[in-house]
Amino acid sequence: MKINCIAIDDEPLALDIIRDYCSRLPFLNLVKTFENPLDSIGYIRDHPLDLLFLDIQMEELSGIQLLNALSHRPYVIFTTAYDSYALQGFELDVIDYLLKPISFERFVKGVNKVFEKVQTDQRASNTPETVPAFSPGDPFFFVKTETRIEKIRYADVLFVEGMGDYWRIITSSKKIMSLLNYKKLEELLPQNQFVRVHKSFIVALDKIDSVERNRIKIGERLIPISETYRKTFFDRIEKKS
Repeated sequence: MKINCIAIDDEPLALDIIRDYCSRLPFLNLVKTFENPLDSIGYIRDHPLDLLFLDIQMEELSGIQLLNALSHRPYVIFTTAYDSYALQGFELDVIDYLLKPISFERFVKGVNKVFEKVQTDQRASNTPETVPAFSPGDPFFFVKTETRIEKIRYADVLFVEGMGDYWRIITSSKKIMSLLNYKKLEELLPQNQFVRVHKSFIVALDKIDSVERNRIKIGERLIPISETYRKTFFDRIEKKS
């Protein structure tokens, strides 16, 4: 199995190190490198990639800004000289956070995580996305994640967030990255309990704390309401008033 990857860093020496490390690992296929992150956006959009090595602090566009601009993200490993972005890396679901200068041993540890996830993805693509072992009246549903099948109670779901091609289910106690596409997810979530408010968000109506200036507050999270779904959402709210 080959992992297709690219590297983005405005320091040529840093790219040379990644090229060298990738060349030592037969399962890595470094197809391209970019010194200007703006040049990479079209390539990422048009080519199938498994992994992105990404610097954070760059002049033209930061690594975090680049990730936020992508509608579909490959797996990401941050490569940076600064440890102050670790929390943001976690929030963006990057696979690993490598501090420069990066040792080969630490590099291998990071890419092995990606190798395992790509293997899991391939196995999951050959198995059913959902386990239909429930009836419409049940208070729970099942979803397949990367490593197991999770039982989720509808009452525990706060909202669901789109993450590239997949959806992350946020409950009162945990976050679950599901392998469901939107169509399957829509079939599972009862329409009388959940409403889509943005291309990347579905919220549980009974978990909304407040709505202000086209933003929904659920706990500490602020969720945008897009123009596309604004009328449908406020119509639902009006019926509950």
